[in-house]
Amino acid sequence: MLILSADVFNERSGTVIAVALTSQPQRAGFPLTLELDATRLPKPSWVKISQIRTLAVERIGGRLGVASPEEVEKVIDGLNEILGA
Repeated sequence: MLILSADVFNERSGTVIAVALTSQPQRAGFPLTLELDATRLPKPSWVKISQIRTLAVERIGGRLGVASPEEVEKVIDGLNEILGA
């Protein structure tokens, strides 16, 4: 999961807003998916932008990598495009 919500929101609400990640190459392109380039994940990874979730903080495990600010911005741009915002 790529967590999009801010730490202060996560702490106060007890939830996170996240999008799914996969290591399987995706046929759908942007805005539905985005290949991550800058992360330090063990495998090549894609964000499934159309699969947004709200999860309890306790369900989140350890951190595997960090997306660049540019990648997070691109994911949010994809969400806005999907929502027509």
